[in-house]
Amino acid sequence: MNPGTAFTFKVAATPREFEQIHELNYRTFVEEIPQHETNPGRTMVDRFHPENTYLVCLDGNRLVGMVAVRATRPFSLDMKLADLDRYLPPGRSVCEIRLLSVEKRYRHGMVFAGLARLIFDFFGHHGYDLAVISGTVRQKRLYEHLGFVPFGPLVGTGDAVFQPMYL
Repeated sequence: MNPGTAFTFKVAATPREFEQIHELNYRTFVEEIPQHETNPGRTMVDRFHPENTYLVCLDGNRLVGMVAVRATRPFSLDMKLADLDRYLPPGRSVCEIRLLSVEKRYRHGMVFAGLARLIFDFFGHHGYDLAVISGTVRQKRLYEHLGFVPFGPLVGTGDAVFQPMYL
């Protein structure tokens, strides 16, 4: 199956979209980036799932890309890096971007660009002016190219090492 060209970018809302989010999380953050333990159901429900807003890309009915946005503290990065606020510019409306994932065969197309546009629209609508991430060191150059600024020490262990960054 070839990736389609008529993508839908939206906030996830249906039970099937959430099922696919949990499946993509598993493939990305268990199998590809070994950050979490395997399980027989091959799904990963994020610990902040009820507080996340998921911005997704659909190719037809198939979820092919996603990112989670969350503004409730403590962030996952607060739990990885002590005194997170000392690294951040003061007086900002901060949110955390997490769980960025695009199906492998869709990574060299418009999915990422569309998700980035959706993120910026979402930020503008909700008044956020600073986002923090734990960017995988595998993609640090990409994040810096997009304008993210590295700060603080690396976090994580083994094959799942991340650079705290903000935009």
